[in-house]
Order: sequence, then structure tokens, then C-alpha cells
Amino acid sequence: MLRTMVLGRSHLKSSGFSFLVKQKWGPPSGHAMKPERWCSQHSCAPGDGNHALHPLWTGPVSVPGGTRQSPINIQGRDSIYDPRLRPLRVSYAAASCLHVWNTGYLFQVEFDDAAEGSGISGGPLENHYRLRQFHFHWGSANEWGSEHTVDGRVYPAELHLVHWNSVKYPNYKEAVVGENGLAVIGVFLKVGARHPTLQKLVDILPAVKHKGARVAMGPFDPSCLLPTCRDYWTYAGSLTTPPLSESVTWVIQKQPIEVAQDQLSAFRSLLFSAPGEERWTMVNNYRPLQPLMNREVRSSFQATEGAQDPSINYP
Repeated sequence: MLRTMVLGRSHLKSSGFSFLVKQKWGPPSGHAMKPERWCSQHSCAPGDGNHALHPLWTGPVSVPGGTRQSPINIQGRDSIYDPRLRPLRVSYAAASCLHVWNTGYLFQVEFDDAAEGSGISGGPLENHYRLRQFHFHWGSANEWGSEHTVDGRVYPAELHLVHWNSVKYPNYKEAVVGENGLAVIGVFLKVGARHPTLQKLVDILPAVKHKGARVAMGPFDPSCLLPTCRDYWTYAGSLTTPPLSESVTWVIQKQPIEVAQDQLSAFRSLLFSAPGEERWTMVNNYRPLQPLMNREVRSSFQATEGAQDPSINYP
């Protein structure tokens, strides 16, 4: 039997950011429902608490004294316009793309990060950061799926391009746990026109349906997955999967990219499980929202006064 696992937005207490998670898949919670996931700039509202968590969260995961956890709800009107923020410079080497694999939590496209040239600089970054991998988070329905939210609004999916500080650290492993070690570009996905570049990746997904599956991938330039408008928000945060290191400079693109419904459905055809295991549909693989606490969210653009910004394309 094919089951759909729902990974809901559960409540996280702000003191310590610690919570217990199940060692194994719990019993299904019934019909899928929209997870409670809204979080204010200062505290998280309670979730419904009935959604099982992914086994990636194995045992108590805590960040003692953590003050900059991710993801967050971005309040557009409360973000601070910073005219000193430069445009982000993006230059990726398509030939450095290695393979795509099913991690058992999401599918991930990995790159050869031995060369200095492929990566990002500028924007809020002081150094050059090399591209390591990109991956997506998505929901079981179009009404939820992104990790970050904008004014409480949710997108069906979110792309993360993960880079590490190759000036300050000798390798990715050390950068993960180091100060200013990582920079992650976040891009929202919304249902609309077919995305021709994404289709190349979608065509490969059947080969990595099960946990642990890996397949080589030809040249791929992920800059084609970035929106045409490069306005962004930035804040100091963390990884959204263990070890939850508070080493990330987040660069969240204001404008989403459009993808076709069947392209998004292809994400939902993947499985958390390996061959021979009970089949669990890979959906709702996002972390609950975290409180902003005393952090600032800066923007490279001036917010529209008195109305929603039409360029954000709210879902």
C-alpha cells in the first residue's frame, strides 16, 4: 500500500529550539490536512501536533542557546531596506554538475566544488562561496510546501542552492559548522507556465524514485532556476536539517519561478523509502517555522507602502 507521510509544522518552543521527534514513522494521522505553520516575527504559533516527522530527525535534536534558526516567516513591511546591499553575482559551471540522488528526505543535485569559479559573491556576502548542491522542499498539495513564508503566505515548493565559504574554510564540512560558513539562495516555486530547464531534471526523477538511488547527470547550470528579478531578502539563519548549524546567510529571492503542475507532481512521485521497505510518498519535507527573535531581515529593495507588492506574485 502506498501511503502519504505528512510532515507537519509542529510547534517549537523558542527557548533552546529543542523538541523530541519519533525514532520511526508513526502511524498515519488520517487524511492529509493543511499543517499549521504560521509563525510571527517574535514567536511561533502552536501547530496541530498530529503530523509525524521524518526519520531524519532521529532522537532529541536541540540547539542550546540557539537564536538564529531557520526557516522564518518574512514580514515584508517589517524588513529593513538596506541600500548598501549589492546585487548578488552568480556564476555556475554547468560542467561541474555530478549527479542527482534521493537522500531519503529530498532529492539533491550535487556539484564538484573543487574549483573556485562556480559559485556566488556580492550581495550580503563578504567572500566567494562555492556551489555544493541544490535541492527542493515541497508539500503534498499546492497550498503548502515551502519552508520560508512571506507575510504568512506559503508556496507549493522552495528551491535551496547551497554554497560554502571557500575563502574562510578549506572544505564544505568545516564550513557547515563555522561562522559565516554557508550561503543559501532560496527560490519559491508557484504553479504556472512550464519551466523548460526544470524539465531536464524532472525527466531524471523516475531513476531516483527510491531512497539511496543515484544517477549521473550531464551539464546543468542552476542559474536558469533563478527568477529574472533578483531582488532579495537576507538574514542570518541556520540549516533546516540536522545539524541545524547557525552558519547560514540566507538570500531569499522575492520573485518566485513558475513551474507546471505536472512538474510539481513529479516531485510528489518520489519515495522516502528504499526498495523492499513500506512505501512512503515523499511530500511535506519541510521544517517548522522558527521565531525571528532579535534578528533583522534586510531587503535589497524598498517595500511597497500600504499594499502587497505585486511583484511577489502571492499564491
